[in-house]
Amino acid sequence: MFTIKTLNAIAEVGLNVFKNNDNYTIDNDAQAPDAIVLRSYNMHNMELDTNVKAVARAGAGVNNIPVNEYTEKGIVVFNTPGANANAVKELVLTTLMASSRNLFAGIQWTKGLEGKGEEVPKLVEAGKKQFVGKEIKGKTLGIIGLGAIGARVANDALRLDMDVIGYDPFISVDIAWNLSRNVQRAMSLEELYAKADYITVHVPFTKDTGGMFNKDSFAIMKDGVHILNFSRGELVNEDDMAEALESGKVGKYITDFPNEKVLKMPNCVCIPHLGASTAESEENCAIMAAHQVKEFLETGNIVNSVNFPNASLPYTGKRRVAAFHQNVKGMVGQITAVLSNYDLNIADMVNRSRGDYAYTIIDIDNKFNGDLTPALEENIGKIPGMVNVRII
Repeated sequence: MFTIKTLNAIAEVGLNVFKNNDNYTIDNDAQAPDAIVLRSYNMHNMELDTNVKAVARAGAGVNNIPVNEYTEKGIVVFNTPGANANAVKELVLTTLMASSRNLFAGIQWTKGLEGKGEEVPKLVEAGKKQFVGKEIKGKTLGIIGLGAIGARVANDALRLDMDVIGYDPFISVDIAWNLSRNVQRAMSLEELYAKADYITVHVPFTKDTGGMFNKDSFAIMKDGVHILNFSRGELVNEDDMAEALESGKVGKYITDFPNEKVLKMPNCVCIPHLGASTAESEENCAIMAAHQVKEFLETGNIVNSVNFPNASLPYTGKRRVAAFHQNVKGMVGQITAVLSNYDLNIADMVNRSRGDYAYTIIDIDNKFNGDLTPALEENIGKIPGMVNVRII
């Protein structure tokens, strides 16, 4: 029996993955759950029992989770990349068109006519000239980051008759297969900056991407470029952005991450972090997180972990060793040596590494006496560099 604890309201369709299985119970008061599912709850000051094996974020960002600490403890941290991709894509395209047509400013101005009575129609006709916009057809959209979201934006923008140029030196094979061949490839960010009328960014915040939109990058861009940021506020140097908006170098800045400074900027469209805020997105994330946790607890297989390497073997019901350890020489040999001491044969095995750590799954071929489990876990656990081990 596995115990699941939730730290936020998780969509019921996701919880049903556990509720419809007799091997699971959901107990939000549990002190020693097997796994935790959450959305935005801040776990940085939270003490976890040693029984916790996995933490799953029903969403993409994991800033609310102390990933490095959990890695050292052997707790796998999952996220749900792509589950909210359609929701974000739709908002990117919506704001791209709406801002291009000055729709937001126009609506706000029109609301100010309330109380003008029969004068409203004439005032509208007289005032609409100040909101003349431009069409996106035939314009160039630059997309930085062609992951689950960026690729969807690219394909749909092409269908809207835009020219699309993309930059992503780390594009995955799976994404590349689904990306239209009509997406032009930028060989550098500078090339994309110089060609794009609109730029949308879909990359994580790292030491390399922090402040990537700054006075130097603005200098390369076209005058009046529109920049859309649905990734992280920290990607933008806000002092430089304010100056670029004042001068007209940047025509519009659309951001999903408002703060006091951003709210004061001219020609800035501030959205209250709605990128993934749809009922469908929340359900998709919850379902995906639940299935990933269930798969890991039952089989040891890992998909979409942010701190463990992805590793999977088809589960045939044989006894399985799942070991998380330091990525050093001789670890697999030492594990198999312990198995050999118990006259256990190996049916299948996979070993994957990620940075300083590695994960090994070994299926045992011959009959396995369940009474061996404690001793086997204890002896494998004694191997220097072993973080934790489970016999499934």
